[in-house]
Amino acid sequence: MNDLGQLSLLAIYGAMAAYALAMVAFGIDLSALRDRGPTGRPRRAARIAMTTTTAGLALHVVAVLARGIAAGRVPWANMYEFTLVFTLVAVTTFLALQRWRDLRYLGALIITPTLLALGLAVSVFYVKADGVSPALDHYWLVIHVSVATMAIGVFAVAAALSVVQLVKDRGERKSAQRREPAVALAGGAAAGPVAGASAEQADRGFWGRLADVLPGAAELERLAYRLNAVAFLLWTFTLIAGAIWAEHAWGRPWGWDPKEVGTFVVWVTYAAYLHARATRGWDGRKAAYLGLFGFALVLVNYFVVNLFTETVHGYAF
Repeated sequence: MNDLGQLSLLAIYGAMAAYALAMVAFGIDLSALRDRGPTGRPRRAARIAMTTTTAGLALHVVAVLARGIAAGRVPWANMYEFTLVFTLVAVTTFLALQRWRDLRYLGALIITPTLLALGLAVSVFYVKADGVSPALDHYWLVIHVSVATMAIGVFAVAAALSVVQLVKDRGERKSAQRREPAVALAGGAAAGPVAGASAEQADRGFWGRLADVLPGAAELERLAYRLNAVAFLLWTFTLIAGAIWAEHAWGRPWGWDPKEVGTFVVWVTYAAYLHARATRGWDGRKAAYLGLFGFALVLVNYFVVNLFTETVHGYAF
């Protein structure tokens, strides 16, 4: 079993190497998109990035499976394993969505945080594959924690889409602002439009030119909303399952433990996001900012609460 534990660690290092190559290739692709626009040459860097991401995912799966076999249980009982699994879900979600629409522009925002999270896992969170404490030795570990990892992975992809949406929205608003004076001056001197066009090109900048080749902000926001809705359902189940497990393990469903409170605060935040999006018309930048705020709380609940508070859920190491 120790050999399988080592195999799992080696596979993670291999996945990190593949993800690092993908990160560089995705960055090159974004730079090329900025320069040549949507009608340029074939996106070779993007193809390389997708290939190396798929290879990294295969190694990632091997690492998680080997870890589970080595430990003789499901591989998500501590922060090291949980980090392995939720990053696996994030990359899988990204590649699965790619089958329906071109999301290669999103790759850098998925792979870079994944690589950082895995680096943190192997350098700070790593523990040898072993059994679990009696409180965790229960079938609810399989149900409750697995659904939590899926929720966080999907939340992560939705947050990346919200970041891209804000970049695109900024580009759209600047383009609209530039068009207004151009229309007003349409009847002016012939040199006016030429000068205006030159000024417009000079003012584009990296992000402005990149925004031109991204899908519309409204489309990006709709996709982020759908993913957040799915993740919210998973998070709701996580909250309910946690209460059931707490009743079984500690004789009470709720005890105002920091982890329980953090999980509930995340749930309330995303519930407010979905409510505002559906009934209050928050379907633009407001929705994106609220969704990103919710994901920031997810990260705080995972890293800060686990590592720096006194919690009965403190199974990090």
